[in-house]
Amino acid sequence: MEYNGFCFCVFLFSLSALQYVHGDLSYSIQEEMKLGSVVGNIAKDLGLTLDILSARKARIETEENQRSYCDVNLRSGELVVSERIDREEQCGENPSCVLKFELLLESPLELHRVSLQIQDINDNAPSFPTDIIKLEIRESAVKAARYRVDAAHDEDIGPNGVQSYTLQRNNNFVLNIQTTSDGSKYAELILDKELDREEHHEIKLLLTALDGGSPQRSGTVAIHVTVLDANDNAPVFSQAVYEASLHENAPLKTLVITVSATDADEGVNGEVSYGLIRLSDKTRKLFSLDPQTGEICVAGDIDFEEGSKYELFVQAKDGFGISSDAKVIIRITDVNDNAPVITLKSLTNPVPENVSPGTEVGLINVQDRDSEKNRKVRCSLQQHVPFKLIPSIKNYYSLVTTEKLDRELVSEYNITISATDEGSPPLSSVKVVHISIADVNDNPPVFEEQSYSSYVSENNKPGHSLCSVKAHDPDWRQNGTVIYSLLPGEVNGAPVSSYLSVNGDTGVIQSVRLFDYEHFKNFKVYVMARDNGSPPLSSNVTVSVFITDVNDNTPQILYPAPEGNSFMTELVPKAAQGGSLVSKVIAVDGDSGQNAWLSYHIIKSTDPGLFKIDLHSGEIRTQRDISDSDNMKQNILVAVKDNGQPSLSATCSMFLLISDNLAEVPELKDMAYEDSSSKLTSYLIIALVSVSTFFLTFIIIIVGLRFCRRRKPRLLFDGAVAIPSSYLPPNYADVDATGTLRSAYNYDAYLTTGSRTSDFKFVTSYNDNTLPADQTLRKNPTDFEEVFGDLDVSPEVGRL
Repeated sequence: MEYNGFCFCVFLFSLSALQYVHGDLSYSIQEEMKLGSVVGNIAKDLGLTLDILSARKARIETEENQRSYCDVNLRSGELVVSERIDREEQCGENPSCVLKFELLLESPLELHRVSLQIQDINDNAPSFPTDIIKLEIRESAVKAARYRVDAAHDEDIGPNGVQSYTLQRNNNFVLNIQTTSDGSKYAELILDKELDREEHHEIKLLLTALDGGSPQRSGTVAIHVTVLDANDNAPVFSQAVYEASLHENAPLKTLVITVSATDADEGVNGEVSYGLIRLSDKTRKLFSLDPQTGEICVAGDIDFEEGSKYELFVQAKDGFGISSDAKVIIRITDVNDNAPVITLKSLTNPVPENVSPGTEVGLINVQDRDSEKNRKVRCSLQQHVPFKLIPSIKNYYSLVTTEKLDRELVSEYNITISATDEGSPPLSSVKVVHISIADVNDNPPVFEEQSYSSYVSENNKPGHSLCSVKAHDPDWRQNGTVIYSLLPGEVNGAPVSSYLSVNGDTGVIQSVRLFDYEHFKNFKVYVMARDNGSPPLSSNVTVSVFITDVNDNTPQILYPAPEGNSFMTELVPKAAQGGSLVSKVIAVDGDSGQNAWLSYHIIKSTDPGLFKIDLHSGEIRTQRDISDSDNMKQNILVAVKDNGQPSLSATCSMFLLISDNLAEVPELKDMAYEDSSSKLTSYLIIALVSVSTFFLTFIIIIVGLRFCRRRKPRLLFDGAVAIPSSYLPPNYADVDATGTLRSAYNYDAYLTTGSRTSDFKFVTSYNDNTLPADQTLRKNPTDFEEVFGDLDVSPEVGRL
């Protein structure tokens, strides 16, 4: 890299609020350098390491539609030539040619202005406007007469431009070099020897233009001199310099300016024509000159952004070739014809939904090729989006979040960016930036219901589906995938997993074992729904399982004891009238509800018309007065049915003796067991005699009391049947107050002990032990004593 006297300057300005360094870098190179040539070391000049330079994505940025010509080699930190640089194409005849662009660094954002001074090299040879210059000189021309020749034009500048001219040796002319006010050089032919048209009517000369470059380049033109009569006046312009102003985008053939020149000669010598000289190819395409009128008009598209000033040289020539020239300066005024251009330089996409407000997610650049106020741009976003633009360096904007994002509410945004300049009328442009929001596991699963209830019949099969729980997680993919499980716990002292299981994918809850309503009626479990995020989130819900009753328990008769277990006999006085209560069948059912509703039916009796049983209470009453013709021994078969579907039932036998005295029952022994030994029979006879005596005494007392009360009809029994605890079924409890033991009546009963060594026992009234109507029977070790405590009779006494 050559600096050629140009100084290298780096200025650093620190702005802590925006966190960037702003400075200028200046370099100087020659035009037409090979691609890849090193301009300078950016990393060294900025004091940055190669790792930082690469990490911060160092790159060259230019304005819209401009080429950068240079690029940054991130491996070496050098600024290298990336495109061909032609000084003449970029700057034309301007003595100073500087290319300006910007070096951009990200994270944090830094912007450095880079100036590249382009040095001219001698890559263009001088050239004349035409291949042949024709001069007509009168032979009367005096010695030392001067004739200006069209100057050669060299696109190079300074020393590489036209520096001298040489003229082929001849007998009539010598060469004189003149310099104009702007430093350009042209040649004059000086008549050194008077012309003699009769000797030479035409003279051919060769003029060579030389530049000052190394190696030196040259251009030639042939001069044909026609010897004529004298034409001693050259055209004279009305102004040495013409100036005009023109709006860009002016229509074709728009008149820019008119030049005018006059010639004092007469006739052909005074006829002036105009032409453009020393024009670049670019200028030649933009303007045209009428050779007769001197009007300069627009011939191409005028663009202020391509060029703001043009210089033209107009030559006025008379009829015989004597000429003079004038300079025309055309200044282009800017028109607001360029809308702002929005460029997305960088974008973080997708954006995590948990980023904090104020996070930068994108970098926007806005360019306007116009000038002054037409170049000033206001940039804004559409409303109702959680983003905003913050002005940064120069024409850069940072796109930042303004509030917390939620992918479950809005998963993506189409952000419309508007840019409007301050021209008149203003021009604007828009750009739509699409931003997706990345999911973060920030939502736990939510159950569709606050709690779940399931009803299942007892005796269900294992694997039966009870219910299904459902939870939703609004997160995405694995963050929203829900897995179900049972929380550890116990049900009746056993792990909950031994009762229920849950399908981890579907949430279907199934039984593991069968349930027994009589063992427990309901229980609760807790189901957890957990997502698959990291870390996972979860929520719980209560599932209440209610076990419904099934009619799976047969009614159990407490009194009298079921047939075959004991022998029970009750005495019915002969004086019992119709409607008298003689006994009661007491039964319970382990089921619940209607399955425990019991009904009582007499399915067989010795005398069908004598007794009836209440359908619901089981009370056995006489349907009519007892007559002497009635059989003394009455055997009633009672069936107890529940109300289940299908109905279950049990039966029992009730033995009744119609008698006022045990002595009247000589055949009672037929109802006793017949497998006792003879020795035991003797003991029972003795006991029976004793009991009979006591019984007869008691009957006499009762009969006397009846006559004393004028034989007023009343219930025969007013005591309560106290059921010994040994008659209760295991684990029996009155289920939901639907049991069958509640009654407001009290009874006296004649019972056998259930022993195979006795026939029956007589029990007195025990009103003190009557159960209240709102209580159930409870197992008590003293129940047996309360029932049989009034009798001091051994089991072997009373055998007939």
